[in-house]
This record gives sequence, C-alpha cells and structure tokens, in this order.
Amino acid sequence: MGALPKQRVSRSRQGERRAHHHLKLPQLAACPQCKKPRLSHHACPHCGTYRGRQVFIPKNQK
Repeated sequence: MGALPKQRVSRSRQGERRAHHHLKLPQLAACPQCKKPRLSHHACPHCGTYRGRQVFIPKNQK
C-alpha cells in the first residue's frame, strides 16, 4: 500500500501549493523587420525572418 496522508490539507495550504500552477502569457518581442509581435527565439510568422535571414516564405505572401 502506498503512503496515505495523516491529516486533511486545508484549502489555504492547498491554494498556496497551487499558486504556481497558473498559466503564463507568452513573452512577445517586436520583429526587427516588420515590427509585429512574435515569440522570442522563433521565426516571425508574418514576414518569415529569423536573425536577419529569410527562413521561410509565409503563406500570405505565396
């Protein structure tokens, strides 16, 4: 048999434990080429560039 709790965990203690389980918003940075928001360390989905190079051609420009 596994370990069982000896006492009930109160709602406040349970909330203190779960305080770090919240969702975080994605950290967006402005693209140096098109100035639209993009994820850091990712290619821009609007213009298709990453670190000054054209990585892919976006669907809206094809």
